[in-house]
Amino acid sequence: MTEQDDNALDPQHDDDLAGAFGINLRRRREDAGLTLEQLSTRSSVSRAMLSKVERGEKSPTIGVASKIAHALDASLSDLIGGSTAASGVAVVMRRNERAVFRDPETGFERHMASPVPGAGAAEMIVHYLPAQISTGLLPANPPGTEKQLMVLAGTLTVLIGGLTETLNAGDSLFMRADADHGFANRTGDPCEYIMFISRRT
Repeated sequence: MTEQDDNALDPQHDDDLAGAFGINLRRRREDAGLTLEQLSTRSSVSRAMLSKVERGEKSPTIGVASKIAHALDASLSDLIGGSTAASGVAVVMRRNERAVFRDPETGFERHMASPVPGAGAAEMIVHYLPAQISTGLLPANPPGTEKQLMVLAGTLTVLIGGLTETLNAGDSLFMRADADHGFANRTGDPCEYIMFISRRT
C-alpha cells in the first residue's frame, strides 16, 4: 500500500479504535432506544457479535460495520469517531491524527481525512484495498447520498446498481449511493483511492 498511516501498523492503535467504535455504537444504540436484540434484527448482525463489538472485544469487518451504521441511521464515520469541533477559520488534522478503520479479515482500510467530518454536508475519506481484496456489497446509503472518487494508485472496480466500472490511477467517478454497492481490487497490486461523500437533506 502507498503512504499508509503509521498508526495503521500499531496494534495498540487498533485496540483504541475498536474501543471507540464500541463506545460510539453503544451510545447511538441507547440514544435510539434499541436493545441489542432489536439492533440485531434491524442489522442482521448477531446479538453476540454486537455485544463483543460494543465491549471493544471484536473489530467488525467493513460489511458488518456498514450494516450496523445503516441500522442506526448513522454514517460509518459517526461510529468510527475522530470528529473534531469546528473552531476558528480553519481546522488542521495531521496525517497521524486520522481515525483509521481496518477490516480485520481483509486488511481494507478506511482513513477519515476530513478534519471536521460532522461540520458540513460532505466528508473526505481515503481507502486502501490490498491486492485481490473486495469490500463485498455494502448497504445502500440513505437517499440523497452521493459519492465521488478518484483512484490515486492501482486499479479499482466499482459495482453499483448492476453496473461494473473499472478505474485506473487518475480516473474518477460520480455515483448516487442509494443502492447496494461495493469496491474491489482484482489485481496483484494494492489500490488507493480518495472518496468524497455528500449527503443532501
